Amino acid sequence: MADEGRLYLRQAQIGPMANYVYLLGDSATHKVAVVDPAWDVDAICDFVEKEGYEIDKILITHYHPDHLGGRMMGQSIEGAARMLERVKAKVYVNKHEAEGVKQVSGLSDSDLVKVDAGDVVKIGDLDLKFLHTPGHTPGSQCFLAEGNLISGDTLFVNSCGRVDLPGSDPEAMYYSLNHTLKNLDDSTVVYPGHAYSNEPSSTIGRQKRTNMYLRFETLDDFLDAMGYARR
Repeated sequence: MADEGRLYLRQAQIGPMANYVYLLGDSATHKVAVVDPAWDVDAICDFVEKEGYEIDKILITHYHPDHLGGRMMGQSIEGAARMLERVKAKVYVNKHEAEGVKQVSGLSDSDLVKVDAGDVVKIGDLDLKFLHTPGHTPGSQCFLAEGNLISGDTLFVNSCGRVDLPGSDPEAMYYSLNHTLKNLDDSTVVYPGHAYSNEPSSTIGRQKRTNMYLRFETLDDFLDAMGYARR
């Protein structure tokens, strides 16, 4: 994945659930944030070191163990807590699921930075904005930097995240997709949380044309397609 101006952006598929891990960095300062580090922490850290960058932030899209680390379906997945054994960093999570993050991962309050919609953090000298996009989980969030959106399990290429899991909310997902994300500039490049398509990325403009979940005029139509009745 090519650098775009000062933004250093890398995408890697890791683990048996086709997860994407991302590196977002500033090529001038060589500071980098890791998005959803799970499955193989040493490989991620070793790659960052080889590239000549320093991890100073860990960004979590949501608290499911395949993105964060923790126990899932009888297996223990390494993640953010393991990364903190190798690097000095803080873990940035949405405030609405900070407690869930701690329960799943074993992280403590002192490890976390709790953020909310619209907050901005610096990666080196670059700005990264947090977008709160509940639906898949209460505190699902996306990261926007230099026209690039890391969308986690909210928006996939031609699909969206599940809304039938504990803590999911199909109505919230509708508004996250059809208001928060659909209103971004059409040129915004979308990088999803899983490799569920033969395309590793897309744009908001293309998704507005091809992703059925961004094309519903009303909440009722969206819920009907999802198999839910309005509450």
